[in-house]
Amino acid sequence: MPSDAFNGKYIVPALDRGLDVLELLSQDTKPKTVAEITDRLRLPRASVFRILYTLQHKGFVETDASGKTYQLGPGVLRLGYQYLATRNIVKVAQTDIEELANKTGVSAHLVVRDGTDIVYLSHASGNANFISNLGVGDRLPAHATPAGQLLLSQLSHDEIASLYKGRSLEHLTEQTPRSRRSLLEIVDEAGKRGYVISHGSVHAGGKSIAAPIRDAGGKMIAAVDISGPDQAFTTKELETHYLTDVLRTASRISARLGYVQNLPRFRG
Repeated sequence: MPSDAFNGKYIVPALDRGLDVLELLSQDTKPKTVAEITDRLRLPRASVFRILYTLQHKGFVETDASGKTYQLGPGVLRLGYQYLATRNIVKVAQTDIEELANKTGVSAHLVVRDGTDIVYLSHASGNANFISNLGVGDRLPAHATPAGQLLLSQLSHDEIASLYKGRSLEHLTEQTPRSRRSLLEIVDEAGKRGYVISHGSVHAGGKSIAAPIRDAGGKMIAAVDISGPDQAFTTKELETHYLTDVLRTASRISARLGYVQNLPRFRG
């Protein structure tokens, strides 16, 4: 509906101001203080504080470790999930995800992080007799999954501590990190490697490989992974052919999103 067709008397002022705050925070990646938001939007400081408090409660904005600056939170992703499911990264990546599943013979997925969870945006079954029970929209705890650990690696230690403050770490297998300290060690290692190979971290007797997808600015916005039972993989080729295929797929998707990089020389 064109904007001039809207009748102003039906607009809810508080909601309108809240959306203005979200739009302001989305304009750049630099977190903003209450004073900066107040100045830019010319709103009363008390109103801005209440708006931010409400948005933070709903997960749409989050603060840094000091609690003094605000930026968009993972709740924004939930609002746009159905849109993402049919456009943008899903549309760009789908063909590559399907080709990866066919080439490796195991299930391939496109994954994003939403707070302390990962969400599966795309799924393709391999041509082997092993079908993943994970589908579009399914969630798993980020701390316990290879893709989640990789996506968490873009956060600072303080941001991870804030994200998991007051939360227990759900235990999936014996490999699930039990403490924040062990989680940070795993996440740091994932960031250094640039990929994660898992042996039974989500399901006992399973394997998984995850690699990052980056946008034009180099930010890690998603991950691609393959997963299946041990018998679906040729173990000696796990860190050669399978890893090469996953890394190349992630690189192709990233390139289509505008990311320019010096491609590594893959083994295998």
